[in-house]
Amino acid sequence: MYLYFGKQMKKRSSPYALTFVINFLLWLLLTATFAIDELISGVIISIIVSLITAPKMKILNGLNIHFGFLFGLLKYLAYFFYALIKANFDLAKRVLSLDMKIHPGMVEIKTTMQSDLGKLFLANSITLTPGTLTVDVYDNRMLVHWIDVPEHLDIEATTKAIVSKFEDYLKEFVK
Repeated sequence: MYLYFGKQMKKRSSPYALTFVINFLLWLLLTATFAIDELISGVIISIIVSLITAPKMKILNGLNIHFGFLFGLLKYLAYFFYALIKANFDLAKRVLSLDMKIHPGMVEIKTTMQSDLGKLFLANSITLTPGTLTVDVYDNRMLVHWIDVPEHLDIEATTKAIVSKFEDYLKEFVK
């Protein structure tokens, strides 16, 4: 995991702090109280759970924690919801039309996401968007089932059509 301070980049040696924060936020969400005894219990339990699980949480190394992290995440979520609504209307139009213009098929796309977490976010973004389903992820490629595959489509055009915008927003907070 990397922290950015201006132009200087420092590598964090372990994900203990981030694992603690995630555990404690989950504790707060589940207890829904700020009573002092609950907060103390939450801190103690979060520390214990973090000490046990942090070494196994290597997927968190894919996060780019910096000052614009939350802004990048919010921009990604805004674009994701836009793509989700657009895909839902497109799919509804196809289903409700009499001739149902679909040409389903499997396509291969390339990703520039480097971390496992980045690939996970991208694959889930594709799968959660109606009309596409990520079937397999291997190296820097993904196999995607697409509801309407245009004829004579190459891998670059497929990649641009399906993932380019998702990747642009994901790269703001994930490697």
